[in-house]
Amino acid sequence: MSTGRFFSTTIGIFVLAHGAAFGQVRNTDKETSPIQDNSFLIEEAYNQEPGVVQHISTFSRMWNCKDWSYSFTQEWPAPGNWRHQLSYTLVGMHSGGFVGTGGGLGDTVFNYRYQLIGTGQTRVAFAPRVSMLFATGDVTKGRGIGGTGVQTNLPLSVVLHKRLVSHWNLGSTFVPHAQNADHVSASSVGYNLGQSLIFVAHPRLNLMLETYANTYQAVVHRGETVWARTEYVSPGARWAFNFPSGLQIVSGVAVPLGIGPTAGERGAFLYLSFEHPFSNLAER
Repeated sequence: MSTGRFFSTTIGIFVLAHGAAFGQVRNTDKETSPIQDNSFLIEEAYNQEPGVVQHISTFSRMWNCKDWSYSFTQEWPAPGNWRHQLSYTLVGMHSGGFVGTGGGLGDTVFNYRYQLIGTGQTRVAFAPRVSMLFATGDVTKGRGIGGTGVQTNLPLSVVLHKRLVSHWNLGSTFVPHAQNADHVSASSVGYNLGQSLIFVAHPRLNLMLETYANTYQAVVHRGETVWARTEYVSPGARWAFNFPSGLQIVSGVAVPLGIGPTAGERGAFLYLSFEHPFSNLAER
């Protein structure tokens, strides 16, 4: 299996989506304000609110290709200016095409986002992101891209109705020295498109429909790549538990289904987020 497979599945869907499920500024009354910052495959354009940290865990399992992936993301607003946000994503994974290799550490992602337009309280919000990808995964076991790379994403969020919100993504990834499992290297580029609709059935219960497409170059020979593409549609749901301390726990489940060039693939996706004021913890 080439680097392209990891590039498609882990970065295109699991790392990008999970590392980029960035928080938002929202009403402090969590009982009446809707869940906003907990999408699965699509990035929302809301930065984390001041004084609040978020810890996100996700697990995905694709049944046909036998891939699985666990990711942990932690998001922090920049001190004194919530428009700047920093986060990182750690990945554990197994590539089903590498029989007998087991699971292990994948590549690591560090993210910066800027809230350029709007907030979680406005009809339109836009928050571009840039990320650095570090090759901490073992490329010979299908767990990495084999080189340092950079990724950008342009998330746009639009409230269509008080019960219906849409999110739109356009992004790209560039790895100047990507590798395949034989340590053969080439320059690799990828592009991602995504769109989601979130139905607010209740402030603490959302129904979701996400669509994601990734086109990327997989390394086949030294200095040579081939184009490949994956597409998924993913129905899901998320629900929140709110506590007087300010802690909010959001859990969710989705069913990614391959379409187009990925038709026939299917999987399961689990989501769990803990969000709480970190200033309160520092005072204890």
